[in-house]
Amino acid sequence: MTVPTDTSPAPASGPAPVRLLVCDDHAVVRAGLLALLASAGDIEVIAEAGTGEEAVVLAARLRPQVVLMDLQLGDGIDGVEATRRITTAVEAPDAAPHVLVLTTYDTDADITRAIEAGATGYLLKAERPEELFAAIHAAAQGRTTLSPPVASRVMARMRAPRPHLTERELDILAQLAQGLGNRDIARALFISEATVKTHLGRIYDKLGVDTRAGAVSVAKEQRLLR
Repeated sequence: MTVPTDTSPAPASGPAPVRLLVCDDHAVVRAGLLALLASAGDIEVIAEAGTGEEAVVLAARLRPQVVLMDLQLGDGIDGVEATRRITTAVEAPDAAPHVLVLTTYDTDADITRAIEAGATGYLLKAERPEELFAAIHAAAQGRTTLSPPVASRVMARMRAPRPHLTERELDILAQLAQGLGNRDIARALFISEATVKTHLGRIYDKLGVDTRAGAVSVAKEQRLLR
């Protein structure tokens, strides 16, 4: 956990710079980001964190306008959980910092989890510096910014029809999400294991997956679980 010691006053003229907290578990990446952000002139990095826990503590103490958050943070809580804790601060929810995700991951599951956790924007690390600066300023104003590939995925998911599962298939999917095996599912629903296997095959086909974990992941993304 690092807090810059530079307390120089902000320039007398012009708008105040955006106060930013940077969270990334790689020290070299953080150093590169800090150097890049320093060139912006109108963004002030007030602290940096190497873990999700540090980011939560610093956000509560320093109240930055924006938290630049990586998703994968090694040991401890990940960027999604850190985002959830930061954006749902009990003391002053309305004054909670906006979280801008900056990551290399653009899977549907990552995007969905981050947005549901309260992220204001979702940017990929491949974006140009100018795009990053603009996204930070947009986040400070509560406006959403998505990298083009992320926006395309979000739009594709919104346009795609949700798979239709029967009541029994939804029952089995709910049991599957609890980690139950076929035998336990059969006992819980008073059906045979063969029937469970038949329904699972249909569920896999409808969700476009071939594993139990895949079925649960897609079901969460599509909000099919009860």
